[in-house]
Amino acid sequence: MNPPVLRRLAFALLTLLGLSAAPLHAQREKLPMDDLEIVEKKWPDTKRTYTGLRYIILKPGDLKSAMPEKGTEVTVIYKGMLLDGTIFDQSPDAEHPLKIRLGRGNLIEGWEQALQKMHKGEKWLLIVPPEMAYGARGKLPGIKRDATLVFEMELVDFTK
Repeated sequence: MNPPVLRRLAFALLTLLGLSAAPLHAQREKLPMDDLEIVEKKWPDTKRTYTGLRYIILKPGDLKSAMPEKGTEVTVIYKGMLLDGTIFDQSPDAEHPLKIRLGRGNLIEGWEQALQKMHKGEKWLLIVPPEMAYGARGKLPGIKRDATLVFEMELVDFTK
């Protein structure tokens, strides 16, 4: 091929790649637009995972410890809230944490992913998009359809 044709092909390819990047970026944002505005105002320093979870590390954990994997039993103290701050669930107290095994389908997808990224002793503020929580079905009476959920959660311990 001659150089002008190659340049035009390269330009066309780069243009197509550039145009396709915007929709890919938009697909990764899983929070509804109204919820995204609230989250960005209330918690501007959140980090976002590639899957769409947002989080803030409230208390660092033991960075030398491994992180839980599927099949691991985790011990968690948590408080679950709606975006307006309404509490819909929580562990009774530090002496009665939740103990549950990862990868068994007993947790929402957002929790499964977040817990596998946490170190022992770490406490997060976790913001879970609807599709990684209860989605269109909700969990009545406390969680309406398509609700973004907020959790304060601490990974107290885990055993393989």
